[in-house]
Amino acid sequence: MTEAAQQNEQAQQSLTLIRVYLKDVSFEAPNLPELFQQNFEPKYSISLTSKARIIEGDIHEVILTVNVECKIGDTVAFICEAHQGGLFEIAGLEGFNLRHAVSSYAPNILFPYARSTIAGLIGQGGFPALHLNPVNFDALLAMQLQKEAEQAKANGSAETATVQ
Repeated sequence: MTEAAQQNEQAQQSLTLIRVYLKDVSFEAPNLPELFQQNFEPKYSISLTSKARIIEGDIHEVILTVNVECKIGDTVAFICEAHQGGLFEIAGLEGFNLRHAVSSYAPNILFPYARSTIAGLIGQGGFPALHLNPVNFDALLAMQLQKEAEQAKANGSAETATVQ
């Protein structure tokens, strides 16, 4: 590929954030106020998921879901979940580059918004502040790709074993 063709291809590639929005949010503290009478020694369980879909043409919606569950012993202190949405215009990206954009780059942009929402809800629930650490979405994508490759290999091995 000539240098001019490479520059033309790069010029046609773009990723633009159109809008960030809160799609859904939930906070439950089923054992209050009795729980406030106990020593607060929390155990947190945090999960992150993201999904993407094409809205129209080059417009993609990416939803980052952050779920935090806090327990004191075996008792649920709170469950907090935020679905942070974003609209992105993604042009000229295909295959792995598109997957990277919607699975890593976009969630990385959305995470600070979700983190702020989660922190605010937990504080309003009367609990001590929780600061979620930054997340390496590139590493999460790499782990997902490795898992998919292992599953494909296992499925391929199973099919080979069945055929023999």
